[in-house]
Amino acid sequence: MDAKTSKVDPKLLELLVCPLTKGRLSYNAGDNELVSEKARLAYPIRDGIPIMLISEARKIED
Repeated sequence: MDAKTSKVDPKLLELLVCPLTKGRLSYNAGDNELVSEKARLAYPIRDGIPIMLISEARKIED
């Protein structure tokens, strides 16, 4: 399974929160990342592993 087709376990998604806001995350399958709307950050998922580091997150622009 390559990085683009990897999916996040729904149970894992329930447990993970944004490290900055402690808020909920949503899964963006198109970009394979976890999105924190409140922090306006998108955390990448590499080889099926969410990278929950603020320094690795992509800022979401308007």
